[in-house]
Amino acid sequence: MPPVIRPEFVSPRSVELLADELGLRIVGNARGVEVTGLTVMTREVRPGDMFVAVRGASRHGAEFISEAVANGAVAVLTDDEGATIAVDSPIPLVVVNSPREALGEVSRWVYRTDDNAPQYFGITGTNGKTSTAYLLEGILNQLGVTTGLSSTAERHIAGEVFVSRLTTPEASEMHALIARMKERDVRAVVIEVSAQALTHNRIAGIICDVAAFTNLSHDHLDDYPDMEAYFQAKRQFFEPEHASRGVVSLDSSWGARVVDESHIPVTTISSMGDPTAQWHVEITEDDPAYTGFRLTGPEGVTIETREPVIGRHMAANAGLAIVMLIEAGYSPDAINQALERDGGIRAYLPGRTEKVSGESGPNVYVDFGHSPDAFEHTLAAVRRFTTGRTIMVFGADGDRDATKRFDMGRVSAEGCDVLVITDHHPRFEDPASIRAQLLVGARSVDNGPEIHEVSPPEEAIRFAVSLAGEGDSILWAGPGHQNYRDIRGVRTEYSARDLARAALAEAGWA
Repeated sequence: MPPVIRPEFVSPRSVELLADELGLRIVGNARGVEVTGLTVMTREVRPGDMFVAVRGASRHGAEFISEAVANGAVAVLTDDEGATIAVDSPIPLVVVNSPREALGEVSRWVYRTDDNAPQYFGITGTNGKTSTAYLLEGILNQLGVTTGLSSTAERHIAGEVFVSRLTTPEASEMHALIARMKERDVRAVVIEVSAQALTHNRIAGIICDVAAFTNLSHDHLDDYPDMEAYFQAKRQFFEPEHASRGVVSLDSSWGARVVDESHIPVTTISSMGDPTAQWHVEITEDDPAYTGFRLTGPEGVTIETREPVIGRHMAANAGLAIVMLIEAGYSPDAINQALERDGGIRAYLPGRTEKVSGESGPNVYVDFGHSPDAFEHTLAAVRRFTTGRTIMVFGADGDRDATKRFDMGRVSAEGCDVLVITDHHPRFEDPASIRAQLLVGARSVDNGPEIHEVSPPEEAIRFAVSLAGEGDSILWAGPGHQNYRDIRGVRTEYSARDLARAALAEAGWA
């Protein structure tokens, strides 16, 4: 697992003062006890930490306090159940109704993230969060702003890059990350906010200057009972405790509901010609290396530029990023001047329709998309610049939302000429069973593509390349930027980018 990023220097803070200022209850003797950090994982406890003991799926974290103490914990944040379990704890307990709900405020207090806080930009939605985050950070850098980023793919701190764990880390990790960013004089932080992060209070203690909504489509119904519950998890981002202002895309039908149910001021944007939107994105140029677009809005504002990835949906993400900056107070003229100077948005989006092939032979793209909606948009973008056949390679996550697998297979079959179904992260599921569900969806398409089932994915990409020639394109969806596969709980080293390049080389392509 990638390491937790913490500040290099932390001034100890008194547990007694913490309880007094936040109105918390202490059990045990906290006199003279000072904390320098927090964690919910015993194995990640550092000397001086407050260990956060919460109820898990089968056991309570309070059962592991002795291990936390051995690793250097000096205090515990827990609930009444944890206090009962830890009645003989050798270190003081800070007792709250819900440690997860309190974790953001406690972390904010310990790490002092409110002091001279940077600007916060938060992005939620099913698809496009990561791309919008990278495009937004890119423009901020072009404006001369030192940035931080927390995304599915990476964490950035003033140009330094770290591999991510979760899309949105635990609140204790998030505030530690921000504290580290402040040490590096970061003035704007871009945060990708998942539905699970909102449900589990991972961004508590942070109020975004601007929150954005990209879209909503079928995903994560392993975590939420239905689309309405999934929507409500996203919608709560547009409450005053999470954000001051919002920008909402109307490109999915759920956007209008976000606007109607938002409790903060919002502005709207559309790349599909919605007449009710305040901002509009219009494609001006499709090119295999970029997408040109024009953004128009209130008071005659017009910005014409390009973003560095194929796909009309990427232009929509870029337009959203620009409007977020304008809502945060950045001048449209300054943004326009920076983009004109640099010939467009300068950003690298890892694993987002990322071309990994050379100048000759088939085009090969790796992409992180793993939902039917993402497949549809990315396949359309690849087909637009393919003179030959479009070949799709993909698998599905094990132990994750199985209800979308039929549609993943169906949408893929509708959008390509050759379909190769393989494995992704099987986790504890049988890979053959996952492939079988995808194949049912793929074979439901009348007059569908040539379909193959190839396992493991190392062989699947070799097979796909063996079918491809000059003018053909291969889209390998799912792994994107990731550098591992999860097989029965073990992270196995694995890079789709490297495997695709190796398969091309074996086939004689540069």
